[in-house]
Amino acid sequence: MRARYGVPLGIAAAGAAGLLYAAGFEARSFRLRRVTVPVLPPGMRPLRVLQVSDIHMVGGQRKKQRWLRSLAGLRPDFVINTGDNLSDPEGVPEVLDALGPLMEFPGAYVFGSNDYYGPKLRNPARYLLEKAQGRHGLNGNAPAEGVVHNPWEDLRDGFDAAGWLNLTNSRGELKLEGASVELTGLDDPHIKRDRYAQVAGGPSEAADFSMGVVHAPYLRTLDAFTADAYPLILAGHTHGGQLCIPFYGALVTNCDLDTDRVKGLSRHRAEGNTSYLHVSAGCGTNRYTPVRFACPPEATLLTLVGRDEDPRR
Repeated sequence: MRARYGVPLGIAAAGAAGLLYAAGFEARSFRLRRVTVPVLPPGMRPLRVLQVSDIHMVGGQRKKQRWLRSLAGLRPDFVINTGDNLSDPEGVPEVLDALGPLMEFPGAYVFGSNDYYGPKLRNPARYLLEKAQGRHGLNGNAPAEGVVHNPWEDLRDGFDAAGWLNLTNSRGELKLEGASVELTGLDDPHIKRDRYAQVAGGPSEAADFSMGVVHAPYLRTLDAFTADAYPLILAGHTHGGQLCIPFYGALVTNCDLDTDRVKGLSRHRAEGNTSYLHVSAGCGTNRYTPVRFACPPEATLLTLVGRDEDPRR
């Protein structure tokens, strides 16, 4: 019996152990990454930016809520929320409660597709198929049918009431101590809601620093921000690949960004300009695939420093 069934049973046991780890431990192993980005004009004081993304809140996720509330202890200069806060139409109160301490700080937000629509159960292998076929979201796929509409208006109203800037295809400015930061945002490209023509033109000369914000890092949006000479772009959406292979990395990004830049800091080039791009792996998962492997949930504290402090220059 051991000769005939030992190997299959061993593989099944290893798979079960991996699934238990991915769902029971790593998906709730929240952590903070710290990144230094040399993008500020020389002489400008450093800025500490907390990026939270892809919370995908489901009712009862108490550990995630406690961890998000604890991030206020970092005392950032401002907060950027890059969308997909919901994975449950009843989750708005818990999102607002978890982010309440952070909403005491200046901040801004864009929405992702899961803020507007509830997730649907789907075979994870479809992500690989869509990657092979060059189809992502509504970009090449048929429009979604029978989807749940999330109460995004309630989420918007809560953020707005706290004074966070709504960057839905719009610009905004944060007045910080000794600095003005211009933020230019887009609605989610994953569902074709981005309208770059409404915000085109590049950074304002009146601002001390300008940056771009978008949920899904589709190349058309990165190209547009970079061509307009924004020094920094923040995005989320990818979940860092969510299910990664150790020592190899992500298999998919769920958009047309390459897997080498699925999370973390990189550079993007377009029309002779170069921007820094930071993609957050986010801190949640789709409610139907509540697993992570070799890609723990995260938030990121970015310290922006002067361009003259770039060690690669």
